[in-house]
Amino acid sequence: MTKFTVVSAKLPDELYKELALRIPEGERSAFIRDAILEKLEKTPRPDRIFGLEQKVNQLINEVNKIKDGLAKLELFTYDGEKVNPHAFCIDETDNKIVDYLLDHRGATTTELAEHLETNRWLALNRLRKIAKTSKKQLGKAIIEYYPGQRHGKRKAWWIREDQTET
Repeated sequence: MTKFTVVSAKLPDELYKELALRIPEGERSAFIRDAILEKLEKTPRPDRIFGLEQKVNQLINEVNKIKDGLAKLELFTYDGEKVNPHAFCIDETDNKIVDYLLDHRGATTTELAEHLETNRWLALNRLRKIAKTSKKQLGKAIIEYYPGQRHGKRKAWWIREDQTET
């Protein structure tokens, strides 16, 4: 025989009255037990969900490795079509950064920080995130960092005009 454990539950008065009306007094415990078992059968186990989540993450990582390999071989790069650089923005700050780069062709992190009225580390992290996201999706980043002198600016970020639609 299976050992039973007593469980108490708080029910709304209407629900208890309905239960008392429909189920005889000696059968209520079995009814509630069966209802819980029926509900548990429909609910997936957490360890199974965790296992499925791990498998999905593993598949995503493997697909990203394949994409990276193909991008290195230049087989999986953008197909020559121009893309909207705002597609890689996640919020208003990113949109302001891309707008500034489009208007000025390039900018240093200090210039962007002054424009955004924030610190330059936030601007730098956002630039890196946009570059990483675009590289992951297109095979080539839509913005790039160039440490040398270009158009009168040193150590600046530049938008790739050959890839962007204006």
